[in-house]
Amino acid sequence: MNTANALLVLYFLLTLAGCNVNAVHDERPARIVGPTEESRAELARAVSEMLFGADVMLAEDALTESSVLIVERNRIRSIENRPLSGRDLGRPERFRLVTTGDRCVLIHENDEARYELLETNCVPE
Repeated sequence: MNTANALLVLYFLLTLAGCNVNAVHDERPARIVGPTEESRAELARAVSEMLFGADVMLAEDALTESSVLIVERNRIRSIENRPLSGRDLGRPERFRLVTTGDRCVLIHENDEARYELLETNCVPE
C-alpha cells in the first residue's frame, strides 16, 4: 500500500470516528409518543434481548412520561407463591431512551448496549 492510499484510509477512518462522536453529542433524552401495540411489543422485545432473553413485563405507559426505564427483577417465591425471605442483592436494570435525529434509540445503562426502535415514535424531553 502506498502512502497516498494509507492517508486515504486514515482520512476515511477519522471521518467515521468523527461522525460517531457527533452522533453521541446529538443524543437527547426522549420519551415515546403515540404508543401502539407494535411499538410496545418492540420495546418489550428490545429490553428482553438486552437482558439475554429474560421475560419482561412492562407497563402500558413505559417511557411515555420519562426517558428512564427501570426494570426490577422478579423476587424468588416459594411453591405457595410467597416471597422467600432474605436479601435480594440484584440491582434493577436501567435503560434510557434517546433521540438522535429522527431515530429512537434505547440504551442499556449497564453496558451501553443500543437498540434502535424502528416501530416507535419519540420526541425529545
